[in-house]
Amino acid sequence: MCKRPGLSLSIFVLCISALIVTFGVVDVELSSGSHFGLGLPAQVPLLFATIFAALVGVFWLHQSWGDLEKGMAGAIQVSIQAIIILVLVGCLVGSWIQSGVVATMIYYGLEVMTARYFYLASLIISVVVALATGCCWTTSSTVGVALIGISAGLGLPLPVTAGFVISGAYFGDKVSPLSDTTNLAPAVSGSELFEHVRAMMYTTLPTLLITAVIAFFMGSSAHGSDGGRIALIQNMMEAEFNISLWAFIPPLIILVMASMKIPAIPGIVAGIMGSLVLSLVRGSTPHATLEVLFSGYVPEYLGKFAEVATPEAMSGFMQTFSQSVDVTPEVFSQVGGLLTQLFTRGGMTSMLETICLIVVALSLGGIMEVCGFLDVILEALMRHVKSVTGIIASVLASAFMANVFLSEQYLSIIVPGRMFKRAFDDTVWPNGKKLAPVMLSRSLEDSGTMTSVLVPWNTCGVYVSSVLGVATLDYLPYCFTNWLNPFVALALTALGIGIIWKDDSD
Repeated sequence: MCKRPGLSLSIFVLCISALIVTFGVVDVELSSGSHFGLGLPAQVPLLFATIFAALVGVFWLHQSWGDLEKGMAGAIQVSIQAIIILVLVGCLVGSWIQSGVVATMIYYGLEVMTARYFYLASLIISVVVALATGCCWTTSSTVGVALIGISAGLGLPLPVTAGFVISGAYFGDKVSPLSDTTNLAPAVSGSELFEHVRAMMYTTLPTLLITAVIAFFMGSSAHGSDGGRIALIQNMMEAEFNISLWAFIPPLIILVMASMKIPAIPGIVAGIMGSLVLSLVRGSTPHATLEVLFSGYVPEYLGKFAEVATPEAMSGFMQTFSQSVDVTPEVFSQVGGLLTQLFTRGGMTSMLETICLIVVALSLGGIMEVCGFLDVILEALMRHVKSVTGIIASVLASAFMANVFLSEQYLSIIVPGRMFKRAFDDTVWPNGKKLAPVMLSRSLEDSGTMTSVLVPWNTCGVYVSSVLGVATLDYLPYCFTNWLNPFVALALTALGIGIIWKDDSD
């Protein structure tokens, strides 16, 4: 006979699982020179946390293995649509890079760069690149690094520049259909991708506008420019890709289909087809055009630029450039390396790591759900929740705490999402309606995605601080979009703005 866990046991299992994941993921060097944590990929400690939860369920609660297996399968079943979308997104990224879509968006994004509006330009460029690539990490490690270099040349404080780069990168990632977290949140919550993106505009767009105003006024004292580096980036992209306004057609196809409320999968497929046609029209062979769908894009010329070490080799390449630039061979090689890193990506294979993480994490969630650990904690929490504002505040706080204790952005979406999904599905509010699933998926991203980079030992905080060369606590005050977003979401909910009900979600 199965036993129902008590609140103490449920909290104990959740805390031990969090400790296993945290110790496995982080790798923090202490002042003594020793290290805390193993620095493993999140999938490995998640597997051991799943084994621990299963052992407690079998030997303490007397759950049958068959029930646990069904729970894991049921949890993974929820994510099948997201997994299909992620596979298609890998194809989309590869085809968009090859056809010049991503390069064109970055090229024209750099056109807004001026010294006086450097912080605002950094914010906008980061938004454009993250929106085009669907990846805040790639944006931070490529364009972000370049902007940090320009900031150093202008004598501007690096933590401020890093804050605006991160703000733009995370906004673009959050609303990009190419982003894995943007696909994961609706999959966990039971909402639809484009509905989720539209719902996020209620909270995220006002936050970005506030950040843009701050960037405008803070950047008014900036002087000088590094037009040489910007022109060099544009020249290199022109050498690798065909930069043209025609490249905006595939993104427009997806935007139009999203506005027509066409489901995500047909919309993404249409975006892929548009970019494939664009590649073929521009002279790419059918084999090369289709191969990027599986293995991604590998630049042809950018790698050669990254290997430049002498002025003679650099001048040989510059003769083919449309704009004259004045940089050293070291800068030439550095920019070539950054662009190579940015554009070497995409394909189905690029999504396998994320899909593996989703499967293992949802297996843990399925076991916890079958054993009743999440239900017991949720029931205790919901006894104190009497309003829509209260439940949204609970999701926001839980997602942030998951970032702190689980140290992984994906888990801050999956664990609270699985825990609160039943409450959103079952709770009938005084107006006789239930909250739409997009309210849960939106709240998970408002806090889970946005605050992950603010935690020094979270994988996002560790990665971004290392690539930008700025400590997490130094750039944190200037990541206005990231730490303002949960407060804006909570304030709008309290004012009754942007609340989406299940009966009205269509």
